[in-house]
Amino acid sequence: MNFSELKDFLDEKADVYNNLEFIQDDPVQIPHRFSLKQDIEIAGFLAATISWGNRKSIIKSAEKMLDIMGNSPYDFVMNFSEKDLNSIKDKSIHRTFNGEDFAYFIKQFNKIYKENESLENLFLINENENNFQHSIERFRQTFLGIEKHRTHKHVSSPYKNSSSKRIIMFLRWMIRKDNRGVDFGIWNNIDQKFLSIPLDVHTGNISRKLGLILRTQNDWKTVEELDLIIRKFDENDPAKYDFALFGLGVTKELL
Repeated sequence: MNFSELKDFLDEKADVYNNLEFIQDDPVQIPHRFSLKQDIEIAGFLAATISWGNRKSIIKSAEKMLDIMGNSPYDFVMNFSEKDLNSIKDKSIHRTFNGEDFAYFIKQFNKIYKENESLENLFLINENENNFQHSIERFRQTFLGIEKHRTHKHVSSPYKNSSSKRIIMFLRWMIRKDNRGVDFGIWNNIDQKFLSIPLDVHTGNISRKLGLILRTQNDWKTVEELDLIIRKFDENDPAKYDFALFGLGVTKELL
C-alpha cells in the first residue's frame, strides 16, 4: 500500500473500532462507571496501571480495587484511615501489583489532590516539547516522590526507554475529544496532537506488518518512530490510529 492507501485503510479501521462496543471488553469501561472528574481520573489511572495480560482479568482486578474503595475512588482517596490502608496491604490485586502498591498509590493520590484539582496539572506539556516523554517524567517525580519504593516499577519511565504504554493509554482516555464515547476528553489544557500510540504487542506487531516502523523492540524510541508516520496521517489526532492498530491486532484480521 502507498501512503494514501495506508492512510485510508487505517482511517477506515479506526472508524470501525472507535465506538461504544469497544468499551465492553476493554479496561476503559472502569472509568466509564463514573461521572465525577476525579473519580474518572483515579479509576482510569488504576485500571491503566494494571493493564497487562488478559483483558477480562484486568477488568476483574480493577473491579476489586473499586470495591475496596466503596466505588467512590475520590472520596476514599481523600478520606481513608490508616486502618483502611493497613487492611489493603495484604490483599492480592493483580499479578505483581499487590495491596502494598495499591495502598501506596492511594496515599500518593491523596497528596496530589490536596494540592491539585486534577491530575492534568501534572502532565502539562512545556514549550518545545512534542510528546509526553518529559511530562511523564515530571509526573513520576511528583507522584512517586524521591524515596525509593517497590511501587515505582509500576509507573514506567520513558527516560529508561520504556514505551510507557499504560500511561500513554491513560493519557489518550483523558485527553482525546471526538464524541465517539470511548475516550473522555475531560482535560482541556493539553492538545491531543501530542498523544502517541500506546505501544504493546498488538499495536507493535501490526505496525511492523504494515511497514509503519522498523525497530523490533517495543520501547520509547519505537514510540517516537511511530509518531513520525501517524502524525503525517493526522497531525491533529494521531492517537485515533490506536483503535485501528489495536483492533487489527486483537481480531487477527491481518494474519
